[in-house]
Amino acid sequence: QVQLVESGGGLVQAGGSLRLSCAASGRTFSSYAVGWFRQAPGKEREFLAGISRSSGNTNYADSVKGRFTISRDNAKNTVYLQMNSLKPEDTAVYYCAAKTTWYAYIPREYDYWGQGTQVTVSS
Repeated sequence: QVQLVESGGGLVQAGGSLRLSCAASGRTFSSYAVGWFRQAPGKEREFLAGISRSSGNTNYADSVKGRFTISRDNAKNTVYLQMNSLKPEDTAVYYCAAKTTWYAYIPREYDYWGQGTQVTVSS
């Protein structure tokens, strides 16, 4: 079992930055690839970024490429999502998720999820 807890969300003005954290407990976190997703009201959960177990590979959705950066510190059992140049359309609940082997773009392929953290970007 892996337990994930997101933090770092909040209210920020357009153009601002936030750094989300996904802290893991339980089994060896370095065995899991991690994805960040978000879900706005009335919309499907959207893949944002994924990172491999060793941080050697990352991938981003076009909507956040160049603005968001995913990273991980396996010694701290934590994955981060640095979000810059935030826009009102980035407003959503942000989730991290973990799965063995490789990260995936489809939410149902993940085995573990955090409870989410709200990000609100004002115009």
